[in-house]
Amino acid sequence: MNLVEIARLAATAAEEKKAQRVNILDIRGLSIIADYFVVCHGNSQTQVQAIVDAVRKRMEKAGVQPRSVEGMSDARWVLMDLGDVVVHVFHKDERDFYDLERLWGDAAQVEAQ
Repeated sequence: MNLVEIARLAATAAEEKKAQRVNILDIRGLSIIADYFVVCHGNSQTQVQAIVDAVRKRMEKAGVQPRSVEGMSDARWVLMDLGDVVVHVFHKDERDFYDLERLWGDAAQVEAQ
């Protein structure tokens, strides 16, 4: 499975838990952090946790082991490190505040499907 397929699989898992504004950003050449960001949000801490759990289970089923998951206890901004794909699941308020899409405005958008 290549990196864009991993990003799309994570985006699909998030969408199945009703994540909002699911975006995949291609940050290759813009950062050494990763090649792709998947960015989405939930409207409550419970929904954020459910989105992260769904993405983790889908990744593990596909044979992709998350390296780490940070922020689950507060569920305001959860970061899942999948290697060269990083999934950001925000609570709505934090997403509006941090606005990663604006910060990474030079990144190309990748279709989730």
